[in-house]
Amino acid sequence: MSNIENAGDGIKSGNASWTFGSDTPKNFSAHVKKSVPLYDVGHDLVLDISDFFVKEDSICYEIGVSTGALIKKLVDRHKSTTTWIGIDREKNMIDQAKREISSGKNNIKNLKLVTGDAITYKYKKSDFIVSYYTIQFIPNRFRQILIDSIYSNLNWGGAFLMFEKVRGPDARFQDLMTGVYNEFKLKQGYTPDEIISKARSLKGVMEPFSTNGNLEMFKRAGFVDILPVFKWVCFEGYVCIK
Repeated sequence: MSNIENAGDGIKSGNASWTFGSDTPKNFSAHVKKSVPLYDVGHDLVLDISDFFVKEDSICYEIGVSTGALIKKLVDRHKSTTTWIGIDREKNMIDQAKREISSGKNNIKNLKLVTGDAITYKYKKSDFIVSYYTIQFIPNRFRQILIDSIYSNLNWGGAFLMFEKVRGPDARFQDLMTGVYNEFKLKQGYTPDEIISKARSLKGVMEPFSTNGNLEMFKRAGFVDILPVFKWVCFEGYVCIK
């Protein structure tokens, strides 16, 4: 078997070596919409929730901005005096976001796209921080550090909105979740080989927590007010208010 396999939508990856760099950004927008159930519905939910926290003078962040689809919608929705900053560690992804948002020019005055590490990034005090299926790719040993930083850098009354894939609470439920999700991907047109190749490529790269694992991480950071706002089998969304 070749070390490099087709993970679907023209994306190539090897065993335990998935990357958001290289050529992945070119096909990522199409790939993620087919791979994540209710992807655009989740975007709409983020937009609706943002209305409760984003002010005219707010500084707001998206962690893991990828191709910029969500942050562009947020910029369009809110006042031009709100500052939006999208962070991604992959330069190729930031470059793709600039192309998809504004034909290669980051010329939206209140939007800044930054190549950087969300764990060490120097945040300014914020009213709203969103992460849409990103934290699951951060190594476990750094994840709590990031959530602690997010809590610390939110204004009082500000919100962190996180969407994540989750693991089941036990082996039986994990089998159920995996089986249902694989059926979803088959219905999206992925072949069994592509599904297996994608799963192999994500080994050690994507490490979701369980629902309880995420909730405990929020609580350790200092969050008390936590509301689940989205659920599709193994995909969840939470809003955490400081």
